[in-house]
Amino acid sequence: MIMLELRYSLVSDGSSDAALLPILSWLLHECGVKRAVQPSLADLRRLPHPPTSLENRIRLALELYPCDLLFVHRDAERQPLHQRETEIRSALDAFGSNFAPPWVCVIPVRMTEAWLLIDEAAIRHAAGNRSGRQPLEIPGLLQLENLPDPKAILHELLRQASGLQGRRLRQFRVTQSALRVSALATDFSSLRQLSAFQVLEADLKDTVQRAGWTVL
Repeated sequence: MIMLELRYSLVSDGSSDAALLPILSWLLHECGVKRAVQPSLADLRRLPHPPTSLENRIRLALELYPCDLLFVHRDAERQPLHQRETEIRSALDAFGSNFAPPWVCVIPVRMTEAWLLIDEAAIRHAAGNRSGRQPLEIPGLLQLENLPDPKAILHELLRQASGLQGRRLRQFRVTQSALRVSALATDFSSLRQLSAFQVLEADLKDTVQRAGWTVL
């Protein structure tokens, strides 16, 4: 029996967007997708002439990373979620009413790293010190959407969790470790308590059902 695939591409908004892929893959299955999920990160920053406008980034992403489902990520940061969604919709409207494939907005409040602050075990594992016992002051779940700088908090937690000191701590590759956190987590269900994640799941569930991906 041939296993059908669902290929999705994520139009990136920054260097940390790879951390969203395990979350999106998990969520697709939670929304009832029965197919093998094949993710791609459309990171266009290393091209000789990377596009600057969101419309051109989407256009080039579809050319280089053809897919069945397109995710477009923008961090809300200090902008209202609806404003970021309007920016994405405006960019997609430029393609006309026959735009394909189906698309879904991914708009974490503040920035992606806020969604990585939910799993202490994954943070310790990503820091290379899985059995560490250093106390970690991880923010409460309901605080995550109000943190001014989730990236700085995640990086500091990883440094603390590493248990390293001195020269070895200075050499610690914290950015690479941060990208591993979501890959080492196994359950993102607690994110359902966050408003931005609730919007993402509702939009994705509707898209999955309309596309018929819940059956083989």
